[in-house]
Amino acid sequence: MNMESNAKRKLAAVLVLIPFVIAGGVAYRYLYKPYVEKREQARQEAQKAKALAEEKKVQQQTGSDTGGKYQVTMRADSFSGYCILRSEEMRKQLKSSGISLAIDDDKADYLDRLKALQEGKADMAVFTVDSFLAAGAKLGEFPASIIAVIDETRGADAIVAYKSALPSVDDLNKPEAGFILTPNSPSEFLARIVVSDFNLPKLSEKWFAPADGAAEVYAAFKKAPKSQPKAYVLWEPFVSKALADPEAHVLLDSSKLKGYIVDVLVARREFLVDHPDQARSVVESYLRAAYYYNLNGMARLVVDDAKAAGENLSDQDAQRLIKGVQWKNTLENYAHFRLLGQQESGGLEDLEEIITKVSHVLVNTGAFPSDAVKVQPNALFYDKIMKELQASGFHPSRKLGIVESGSTLPEEIRSEAQLPELSDSDWAAIVPVGQMRISPIAFLRGTDELSIQSKRDLDELAVRLKSMPMYYMYVVGHARAEGDAQANQALAENRAKSVADYLVGGLSISKNRIRTVAAKPSSQSGDEQSVTFQLGQRPY
Repeated sequence: MNMESNAKRKLAAVLVLIPFVIAGGVAYRYLYKPYVEKREQARQEAQKAKALAEEKKVQQQTGSDTGGKYQVTMRADSFSGYCILRSEEMRKQLKSSGISLAIDDDKADYLDRLKALQEGKADMAVFTVDSFLAAGAKLGEFPASIIAVIDETRGADAIVAYKSALPSVDDLNKPEAGFILTPNSPSEFLARIVVSDFNLPKLSEKWFAPADGAAEVYAAFKKAPKSQPKAYVLWEPFVSKALADPEAHVLLDSSKLKGYIVDVLVARREFLVDHPDQARSVVESYLRAAYYYNLNGMARLVVDDAKAAGENLSDQDAQRLIKGVQWKNTLENYAHFRLLGQQESGGLEDLEEIITKVSHVLVNTGAFPSDAVKVQPNALFYDKIMKELQASGFHPSRKLGIVESGSTLPEEIRSEAQLPELSDSDWAAIVPVGQMRISPIAFLRGTDELSIQSKRDLDELAVRLKSMPMYYMYVVGHARAEGDAQANQALAENRAKSVADYLVGGLSISKNRIRTVAAKPSSQSGDEQSVTFQLGQRPY
């Protein structure tokens, strides 16, 4: 009896222990083991990065085949805007500083590019501001900081469509419309600007179809029915090829934008701390090389650089590309790094402003959540190098305090030409581009007095208008239909004028760009917004 009782007690104890054993096994399998493996992986990656750094140091100390005392590694891709970094003049300038530059082409894999910086496999890299933000949001950190602004795309990218299918951006406002584009490229970001800044509430959440490069997008454009409401995002020379079709036109191109598609040079943060002189030498060499090619002609460099990447560009193609890329000079870098006064800067936005508005577009279009970038914009760029250059009186034509022989080209900040004032007939001929996206503008009931929130919304609109400096804008006032029609029409006109006055007088938008009109009342409830904003341009 006792033996039977003991057996039952042992069985009961085993049954009680089984859930704990199972729970322990589950915890080990799904919690402790992954934690240990992840920690071990991180340790191995750190050791590998350290070993690579040591190996590189030894190579630098014992090697002699490159002609440089130090080797700096950089990640980039074959985009022609980076041709100066790969140029012979850049190599010469670096060699005189005892540095050789090794550039690895990662085929525009921006996340891998940022990981290479994180793991110490690269010292520097180039990014567009949007790709830098998107990669950092995915990685969860920014292991590098912006140290120079290389160039800005001003016309090399465009959104092309058939006129019969999409006469304007507004015609994208339907579920069947969309974009064909190259993901993770300036083309995708150009489309995101449209989706973010224009009023397209009916556009599908899946608003683009991917393609592998501009050649594939162009092929889709050629094959598509001309009645299909699709927009094709291309870059040169494929933009010009598409526009050779008389039935095609540009919905929007990067020449109409400012401070959006900006290429920057970044450096690993540890590299900036451990090798500040090398980082500065790279920046100095780049500015000198950029000066040299701006003085002696960029076309041959662009053609040769493309040929080295396996792409044949004609001289005409090269000239189109050069027209669409604005390589930044020393003074413009000072402006972008907030080292010049407002008037001296010529309207150029600083990096903090650029990062903020680019982040707004990415968040607004679902590229990443609003809390994905957990650092302030000013933590993403490093101004010490530019400050040192400015304090030393650096000029790219000088080296070791001696002005080099030959012609010199004075550097200046290239400012945007103001749009001219239009006559009534000119305004009547304005071609619609699209309606701006903005929260409803509210007024005190029955008046043309702006609310505090509406002023804030107009402040944000002004930033976007300054980033689209080549467009005119109709400010359209709306009022309710019920009641005295004449009084309502006058109220709509006054509301439009009140908004225009705030944009011009309070926010420095050129009065030449704005025309106020009143819409005729069309319903008993009034328009969803009391004021709407229609962008337009002069006919080509």
